[in-house]
Amino acid sequence: MRSMIRIKIINTAIFFFLFACSSLLNAQTFGFGCLGFFGGYGGYVYQSFKADGLNQFVSDFNETNSSNLNNPLEKFNNALGYRVGVNFFRASWQGGFMITAKGYYESLSRKRETAFADASEGNSHEEFELNLKNWAVGIDIGFALTNALSWKIIDGAIHFNNVSLTNTIDSPGGTEVIKYKGDSGLISYSVGTGLIISIIKDYISLEGLAGYTFLRVEDLKSDTNNFLNHKREVVVLTSDYGNFIDSGGFNAVVQLNVGFPL
Repeated sequence: MRSMIRIKIINTAIFFFLFACSSLLNAQTFGFGCLGFFGGYGGYVYQSFKADGLNQFVSDFNETNSSNLNNPLEKFNNALGYRVGVNFFRASWQGGFMITAKGYYESLSRKRETAFADASEGNSHEEFELNLKNWAVGIDIGFALTNALSWKIIDGAIHFNNVSLTNTIDSPGGTEVIKYKGDSGLISYSVGTGLIISIIKDYISLEGLAGYTFLRVEDLKSDTNNFLNHKREVVVLTSDYGNFIDSGGFNAVVQLNVGFPL
């Protein structure tokens, strides 16, 4: 008797599962099919920003050391890097609209270098590397224009950032490394739009995205609680340069999307 009940329950479950799949395939698709696909992606990222405080530091650095510099330190206006992530789910409707929830990791950097010529102490080399790393979660809404081309109408994400500036000084006396960090988990936002070109439908596609990032970083400080300062002095109060990064700017992403059946 119990076996018969179990069989009926199993048959009923199978019936409802197949019915749900049929409904989803006719009305909408959750994931990339009834069971869904696991979606992963990776690509290159360009990010611009308005770094008033950091670039004021650069200007003061060049002015202070002008008599010994072989070449001035360049300003920081953008960073390049990569993005890797996953699509948690994607739902699409017969009308062509689709919505995707996703998460990803980004690592961007920009390096500037300069050299000193000192007749008494010898030549030295100095490097400043800006790193912008973040975890992000977001949602995008798209529309299928054709079988091979989709328009990502809007792409929005919230980012949890870690920002640092590493100063490496190579001199005849040895190497010194000073790392300045911002508050961990600094929140920023991004919004954009783009196009998706399907190479193998539901499995492989190429995506291009352009947008704007809203980002502000007030100040960075070293492990010894010294704020960024071109005179290398102990600074108890916040730097007078203004916000390290005052605002974000244009961003662009080119990435390859890959789907794996579940």
